[in-house]
Amino acid sequence: MGPSDLKPYYFKAQKVPEQEDITMATLVTRNRFKVLSRLATHYKGPISAAVHVNDDDTKEETIEELRALYAVNPDLRDYVDIHLIVDKFDRQFNMWRNVAKFFARTDYIMMLDSIRNNPAIMDKLRAGKTALVVPAFEYLVQDDGLDWRTFPTTKAQLLQEVEEDKIDMFHKSWLRGHGSTNYTQWYQTPTDSALAQPYKVVDYNFSYEPYIIYKKEGSSDAACLYEIYLSGIDYYVLPADFLIHQTHEYPEETRRKERQYNRKLYSNFREELCLRYSRLFVATGAWDEPLADNLKTECQKIRGFRSTIKGPTEA
Repeated sequence: MGPSDLKPYYFKAQKVPEQEDITMATLVTRNRFKVLSRLATHYKGPISAAVHVNDDDTKEETIEELRALYAVNPDLRDYVDIHLIVDKFDRQFNMWRNVAKFFARTDYIMMLDSIRNNPAIMDKLRAGKTALVVPAFEYLVQDDGLDWRTFPTTKAQLLQEVEEDKIDMFHKSWLRGHGSTNYTQWYQTPTDSALAQPYKVVDYNFSYEPYIIYKKEGSSDAACLYEIYLSGIDYYVLPADFLIHQTHEYPEETRRKERQYNRKLYSNFREELCLRYSRLFVATGAWDEPLADNLKTECQKIRGFRSTIKGPTEA
C-alpha cells in the first residue's frame, strides 16, 4: 500500500545468533510491547520483530515508549532485532510478517530451541523441504487466558487442562484454520525423546494457517502459507511443542469486513499461484517429481485447472 518508512535494525541485538539457531519472526504493535519484552526474556534466543508505528501525532510517543522498554530489559537488547515500519496504513499483517522474516539473521525462522537437539528434526529442516508446525491452543473461557504466568509449560500439564475442558485448539470455531494439525493425533503421540517424531500433515486445506518453523533459504519469496505448501514444502507437526494464545481484544467489526474482502482476493490469489508454480515446475523439469505433488493435489480442487494445465507427460 506504501509508501512506508522502513528502518531495518532500528535496534540490533547485541548477541550475534548462531546460523543454525531459530529466529522467532513476529510483528508487534504498541499495545503488545510488553508481550515482546516478556517473549525476549522467556525465549532468550534470536527474535526478528517488525514494529509498526502510526505516522500521526502519537508517533514520537510510541517510539519513546519502545526506547524506554529496550533500555530497561537487557534481554531485549541481547536478542531482539527491531525493524521499524512507520506509515498511515493499519493492519498490513502480511507485509509486517514479511519484513520480520526477510531481516531474520539465521537459517531457520519461527521459535523454539528444543528441536536443535533432535537430529532427525534438524535434518528435515536442513533439507529445506519441510516446515514444522507448532500446535496452537487457547482457553475456552477467555478470562482464563489473560495471565500468561498461569499457562501450562509442559505437554503433560497441557493435556490435563484439555481433559478438564479448559483448553482446546486455537480458533476451534474455524476448524479449517488449524484442524489439519490433527490434534487427536498430537494428543496421542508419545513425548519420550526416542519416540517423539513429527508426523506429516495429510489432510491439508487452503485455509490452513498454522504457526511454522521453516528454512529461510528457498522459501523467502513465498508470500503465504499456501504458497509455501504449493512450492513443494510438506508440513510436519512437532509432537511435544506447543504455544498458547494469550487473550486480548479483537476489533471484531474490522475483522468481519476483512474476511469478506479477503475471501474473494484469496480465491483469485490461489488460482494465480497454481498457474505460476505449474509453469515453473514444467519449465524446470520438476513437474513429474515429488516436488510438484502438493500442487497437483491441491490445485486440482480449482475448477478448470486440470484442463488448463498439462505437464509434459500429459500433453
